[in-house]
Amino acid sequence: MTSRPPPNWRSLMFVPVLAERFIAKAHTRGADALILDLEDSIIPSKKAEARAAIAAAVPRVSQNGADVVVRINRPLELAVPDIEAAVMPGVSALMLPKVMGPEHVRLLAELVTERETQLGMEIGHTRFLVLIETTAALPHLFAIAAEPRMAGMSVGGEDMATDMGATPSADSMYVFAMHGLAACRAAGILPMGSMGQLAKIDDLDSYRAGLKRGRELGFTTASCIHPAHVPIINEEYGASDAELDRARRLLAAFEVAKANGEGAVAFEGSMVDLPIVIRAERLLARAASWKKTG
Repeated sequence: MTSRPPPNWRSLMFVPVLAERFIAKAHTRGADALILDLEDSIIPSKKAEARAAIAAAVPRVSQNGADVVVRINRPLELAVPDIEAAVMPGVSALMLPKVMGPEHVRLLAELVTERETQLGMEIGHTRFLVLIETTAALPHLFAIAAEPRMAGMSVGGEDMATDMGATPSADSMYVFAMHGLAACRAAGILPMGSMGQLAKIDDLDSYRAGLKRGRELGFTTASCIHPAHVPIINEEYGASDAELDRARRLLAAFEVAKANGEGAVAFEGSMVDLPIVIRAERLLARAASWKKTG
């Protein structure tokens, strides 16, 4: 299995796979990826029905170019049939909840490899997005992030706060979220998350503020449960035309400085050196794939 760069997703929106009214409109929401959910939004008696609905839902939700992710269940007796139903060429990644450590990831990776082999798929096609939602997993963040199928990781959330006995908030999750971000950067995968309200969905100003803080800290990607959040994520974790134009002009100015044997250049009132150049290059590289979903 060869190593591949992570996808350039800004926004991922959860879609309950059995909710026709959500499936029907999912492709119009502008999310970079859509998460067909087999976990929290599906009651136990409907799990089998939800698995059976995956194959038909994938082409519908992806018809405007969004990638498809499937969130599976944590208990192994549910995860095994979830993987069998979800691994297919049209599914880019599985979201793994409540991951405990690298051995947990490897176990699920073995099951995915077996399924890819059965279907004649490229081994490694199916990436992993991991949710770290328990305190027991915190010592293993860097090892989890380094697993070969990993594409992104998120640390924190309602489950983590509950496990800690804390009130879910940006403050209570800050330290753990930043450790997770560092692990993601070290492994070259997507640092997923924001620093806003975790469950409040109707305060859009607060939601935007959390994303702004998240971007300043280094997060690039966030998931959401409400369509109103998608354009806000795309704006805050994306870039405006003015930002992209400035990045291009900055790189051009730095190239002129390099040609003159200089390692830094004054640009629009600021001194630009290599770290700033790298950030501009990363922004332009990520933006190259955003146009497909708007």
